Amino acid sequence: MALAGTRVLVTGATSGLGRAMAEALVEAGARVAVTSREWSRAEAAAMRLGAAAVGIEMDVRDAASVQVRVDEIYERLGGVDVLVNNAGIGMRTVNPRFLTEPQPFWAVAPADFCAVLETKVTGCFLVARAVVPRMLAAGRGRVVTISMSKQTMTRRGFVPYGPAGAAVEALARVMAADLKGTSVTANVLLPGGATATGMIPDDVPLETRATLLDPAIMGPPIVWLASAEAEGIHDERIVAKDFDKWLAQR
Repeated sequence: MALAGTRVLVTGATSGLGRAMAEALVEAGARVAVTSREWSRAEAAAMRLGAAAVGIEMDVRDAASVQVRVDEIYERLGGVDVLVNNAGIGMRTVNPRFLTEPQPFWAVAPADFCAVLETKVTGCFLVARAVVPRMLAAGRGRVVTISMSKQTMTRRGFVPYGPAGAAVEALARVMAADLKGTSVTANVLLPGGATATGMIPDDVPLETRATLLDPAIMGPPIVWLASAEAEGIHDERIVAKDFDKWLAQR
C-alpha cells in the first residue's frame, strides 16, 4: 500500500480516465475524493471504489461550488496531498459523429464551445486556485493536470476540445512556473493517444476502436506521481503510454 495515508482529490472521476486513476489510487492505498456535477454519480463512483473513497458533488465551472466542496473535502479527508485536475467534457457533446463527420469551427454552437472550455480550463483554474494555497500553507502538495496529445489540440474538426487542451496545458505550465521553488509540485500527465472511454462515438470503425488505449494506462503514472518516489518531480510532461521508458531513462 504505497500510498497509505495519502489524500487525493480527482475531479471528474466517475468515468473514463478519472475513474481509472481513482481506482488505481485506491488500490495503492490512498483515500480519494471523487467529484461529479451530479451527486448520484459521485456517490455511485465512491461506493464502487469502497470505503477509501468519498463522493463529492462539485461543479468545477462555478467558483462558489468549488470553494464549498473543497472545504467539505478538507473536512472529510483531513487535507489534500495530491490534486488531479481531470474534469472535462469531450467532442461527443458537440458533435456526436466528430470522428467520421468532423464539422468546421464555424458550425460549433457558442454554448457548446463555452461548455467545453469552462469545464476543462476554468475548472482546472478554479480547483487549483482553491487547493494550492492550502497546500502551500501545509508545506507540501502535488498538482497533476490531465492533458492530451499535441496533435489533438490542432486536429481538424476538434473545436473546442483541441483548443481547450492547449489552454489547459499552458495553464499547467504557468502554474508550474509560479510554483517553482515552493513546496508544491505541478506536472502534466496525458494518455498518449485516444482512449476507450465514453467520449468515443459508438459508430467508430472496429479497426479504429482496436487501436484505442485502455484508460487503465493512467494508473501506474498517477500512482507514481502521488508516491514518495516522485518527490521533487516538477514541471514534467509525462505520457502514460511511454511511462516505463520515461521512468527508466530518468
